[in-house]
Amino acid sequence: MPMPRFPAALVEAQAVEVLSAWGMAVPAARVTAARMIEADLRGVDSHGIVMMAQYEEMRGTGYFNMSAQARVARDDPATAVIDGDGGLGHVPSTMACDLAVEKCRTFGLAMIAVRNSNHYGAAGVYALRIAAAGFIGLSGSSVHRAAIVPTFGAEPMFGTNPLAFAAPMRGAPPFVLDMATSTAAIGKIKLAFLHGEPIPEGWAVDEAGAPLTDAEQALAARLMTPLGGTRELGSHKGYGLAAMVEILSAVLPGALATPSRGRTRPSANAEGGYDVGHFFIAMDPGRFRDQGGFDDDLEAMVTALRQSRPRTPGQPVLVAGDPERAAEEDRRENGIPIPEAYLRTLRDVAKRAGAPFLLDGK
Repeated sequence: MPMPRFPAALVEAQAVEVLSAWGMAVPAARVTAARMIEADLRGVDSHGIVMMAQYEEMRGTGYFNMSAQARVARDDPATAVIDGDGGLGHVPSTMACDLAVEKCRTFGLAMIAVRNSNHYGAAGVYALRIAAAGFIGLSGSSVHRAAIVPTFGAEPMFGTNPLAFAAPMRGAPPFVLDMATSTAAIGKIKLAFLHGEPIPEGWAVDEAGAPLTDAEQALAARLMTPLGGTRELGSHKGYGLAAMVEILSAVLPGALATPSRGRTRPSANAEGGYDVGHFFIAMDPGRFRDQGGFDDDLEAMVTALRQSRPRTPGQPVLVAGDPERAAEEDRRENGIPIPEAYLRTLRDVAKRAGAPFLLDGK
């Protein structure tokens, strides 16, 4: 039986209703919901409306400021730091992208970091926001809860620390790479659990380091492998990437670095927030090449990749962003699919918030 599908505008409205019922100002709720549904439209279901249950849980801990007022804490010509005031990360991250674009127009290169924030959704939506302005965009985020076990390690030290890169293409959708530095994002394990499906071997391990394929057990253990899975398959590279993202997202702006939580630094900041950090970089290709040179060569590269000989007939070679673009075309026309099990969860979340439930019918 096919999953129910709902128009993106309706799913977005549902998120706004719940967020505002929790006390978030309506303008902030609209920005947050927009970034969430952008993820859903691109098929990144692990970071869209499915996050509402987790946000409810975060709100219950007291480390989530529903009335956050993000502000620029440091401002220099080509750089800035935004303080997220302990709220969800979508609003300060959107501010950071727009400020990076503004500064990049003047200087050709800009970097904005965010501290005192929380989960910001899918990294790719921010890289794409920068690319929509004609610039190369790069974004990454720390995560407040450790999940990645380092190569040769036996306990989690980093979050899944996402990293995204988007390059604008003339007359075509951007090239966009959006990835976790774990072998798989924790949200994908949640989706497998919701669908009653196993996870591939190599995504997660138990406390003894043995592979887990049961999604429920993997969620309980929350011990993810670095990208690569094993040392022999390059997990040290995923481990290094996770550390790089942590340095740029947390150490650079002064957010709480996940390996330090509960060790050399408390698990939350002095104001009681999780103090997650993010970073955003905007680069103007026009400052490096003559007019049109970057566009011509990127188009030639992507075309060559797509036209290269496939291993399996009927499965062409793709480039980063192709599956997400196909998902977006389908979902804008046919709606966002939501599992029945999660619809029941979302109905309960809305009820507890005192918000109307808008997703009863197709």
